[in-house]
Amino acid sequence: MRKATRRVISLGLTAMMAVSALSGCSGSGQTQTQESVAPTVSETAAAAGTETVGETAAAGVDRSQRLIIYSNSASSGRQEWLKEQAEKEGFNIEVVSIPGGELTNRLIAEKNNALADMVYGLNTVEYEKLKAENLLMKYQPEWASEVDMSLGDAEGYYYPIVVQPLVLVYNNEMADPPKDWTDLADPKYKDQYNIFGLNGGTAKNVLSGILVRYADPAGELGISEEGWEVVRGYIQNAHIEVPGEDYLGSVISGERPMSMLWGSGVLQNQKEREYTFGVMTPEIGEPYVVEQVAVMSTTPNGDLAIDFANWFGSAEVQAAWSEQFGTIAAHPEALAQAGDDVKGFMAEMHAQDIDWGLVAENIDMWVEKVELEFVQ
Repeated sequence: MRKATRRVISLGLTAMMAVSALSGCSGSGQTQTQESVAPTVSETAAAAGTETVGETAAAGVDRSQRLIIYSNSASSGRQEWLKEQAEKEGFNIEVVSIPGGELTNRLIAEKNNALADMVYGLNTVEYEKLKAENLLMKYQPEWASEVDMSLGDAEGYYYPIVVQPLVLVYNNEMADPPKDWTDLADPKYKDQYNIFGLNGGTAKNVLSGILVRYADPAGELGISEEGWEVVRGYIQNAHIEVPGEDYLGSVISGERPMSMLWGSGVLQNQKEREYTFGVMTPEIGEPYVVEQVAVMSTTPNGDLAIDFANWFGSAEVQAAWSEQFGTIAAHPEALAQAGDDVKGFMAEMHAQDIDWGLVAENIDMWVEKVELEFVQ
């Protein structure tokens, strides 16, 4: 019965995806232009002197079966590129793009009538929520021993593929840019910067990076009164993105000269727009999130999903992914093949030390308080 239900619902996926807004970490519906000629996985592997991974399917796995993948990292051409490259390896995938703030809730809501076979792009906090709902399958991709598993799950439910520093970019002619997120609470920056809606992963994690500095067990929701006042100023001075607006165009023109952005978005937009942003580098470091890949415990296609994870997370595919979209690969071999722009960008970054346990326990309540009390 469940397979029949999946078949009926999957018939509508293509139509649904055609009209759904492509969305990355921001939760925005804005799309951006991808490169006119995308390097293929085979081309990237050939340049590195290696063979393409995935030429032969794992024994007993039928790659022609439909594999449904949910992701909050499918915008800016990623969805189309991944489908095209996967088809060359014999996979039959559908990628459903869902904003980060909605993706976890969607997977939990569909628990008893699950559609997704696997998910990629979410960060540790969100995967921990899915683990708590028993929605993830324990597995081990072929490349697990090749990546730093301190970035992933020690229990083996999700594995790192992309590292994302979350930054503030600014117009490179700006005379007095801030040095830290907390500086934005100063009234002089009123309406000078764009932030994304708090339903998205980027905004949530930047907010967390501010609040954890003011951790206080006696404070409201574990945060001191000073911390909440800093966040009040940060939120009320900000312009919250309206879906569809060109917030990076406003940075470049100087109309609104600052915006939050994720690392690969900085690199991709600098390339596409032929513009070099100023990038704020706080002394305390940048909030880092790590995009992970996981297999849903509810899938009837577990072996196929693991086979896809073996291919997708491999050094060759992640190197090509990085080349096309400016992502910062978690796989060391893929990162070694990255362009000078990626390496140069990462040389300027260092991770903020964040108590992610505190974040996971409180983030939903923090966001609720901010939306009810501070958003104007």
